[in-house]
Amino acid sequence: MTESLEAGDRVRYANGGTALTGIYIAERDGMAVIKLDSGYNIGASPEKLERVGRAAPQPPAGAGIVIQDPALPELSIISTGGTIASRIDYRTGAVTSQFSANDILRSIPELGDIARYRDRQVASILSENMRPAIWQALARAIYDEIRHGTSGVIVTHGTDTMASSAAAVRFMLRTPVPVVFVGSQRSADRPSSDNAMNTLCSAAVAAGDLGEVAVVMHATTNDDRCAVHRATRVRKMHTSRRDAFQSMGMAPLGSVDYPSLAVTLSDEAVRRGAEEPGLHDTLEERCALLQFYPGMPPGILDAFEGYAGLVIAGTGLGHVATDWIPKLRDRIDDGTTVVMTSQCLHGRVCDRVYNTGRDLLRAGVIEGEDMLPEVALVKLMWVLGNEPDPERAGVLMQTDLAGEIRRRSI
Repeated sequence: MTESLEAGDRVRYANGGTALTGIYIAERDGMAVIKLDSGYNIGASPEKLERVGRAAPQPPAGAGIVIQDPALPELSIISTGGTIASRIDYRTGAVTSQFSANDILRSIPELGDIARYRDRQVASILSENMRPAIWQALARAIYDEIRHGTSGVIVTHGTDTMASSAAAVRFMLRTPVPVVFVGSQRSADRPSSDNAMNTLCSAAVAAGDLGEVAVVMHATTNDDRCAVHRATRVRKMHTSRRDAFQSMGMAPLGSVDYPSLAVTLSDEAVRRGAEEPGLHDTLEERCALLQFYPGMPPGILDAFEGYAGLVIAGTGLGHVATDWIPKLRDRIDDGTTVVMTSQCLHGRVCDRVYNTGRDLLRAGVIEGEDMLPEVALVKLMWVLGNEPDPERAGVLMQTDLAGEIRRRSI
């Protein structure tokens, strides 16, 4: 019975003619949660559990050794946390961020065949706790690594906000070397984890010929290929699939075959050395992203009084209800830069087709072209942080600065 069990106990679960062993995590809703030796969790009837001992202690971080070959290029791993740097917490059964960059290196020794590494930790958070101040610290850390001669940078990051962080870094940073964001949909202790493959593929890209900020993640549900996505054109499109990340409005910049780790880049990918290093890390945090829905009261815009910028994800070509227009005009007259994007994600905003759109333009709303709403928000933070002239800021929002705007919509 679970009354005598504690988290971390090894248990035997007998169900008919089948006997399974695993680690007791907790009791929830009258069922015991067991992590099987296979790595999967199951719910079990408490009365069918037999305690057989305590789980062996987990090896300490750093128990393994990564071979550092001085003949290989040196890469920097910058850790922010996330599932790629997570393990199960048997006190709660939850996935918690516990690994440092060194832990990741030691858990994937094959990395030593690609490069040698130095590491630093900017944060140890789950990505829902990401914020602009950490984006700035991350951009500064990457720039510092570039100035000290790294051949490429790998940023480990939780997947939920990784695309926004990659876009933020892309606007703040000019880089002559690859800067590769990588994450994992499933923690390292799960049999279906994608962390090792994604990390190895990201290292191959970071050691290669790319010369921009990218996201590298599974391209399919199989362990056969990773995709290389431009930082300002990528989005997480599924909560849990390993191929959740997709390039939006363009093809991926390239791919990495697995397990060969052969990297193929498209002609559109910026090549190593094409840019001089630079850092412009000022952000205006008084910006927000608002998604319009039918019947949404215009009074909600009062909550954004005093904001420097507002991105709206509108319907279709970039619309909101007509009763929003006077309130939007008030915000703009008070100094708020308002940018219109579309919830459709594919295609571009065009507010010259219907009367509502033309009224929005007359009110001073800026068309967001084909920018993804979250990318438009990050860009607006950067533009308003670096350009005090509102008119010039409006021009910059409609100018392709980092591959975020495409000349033609697919």
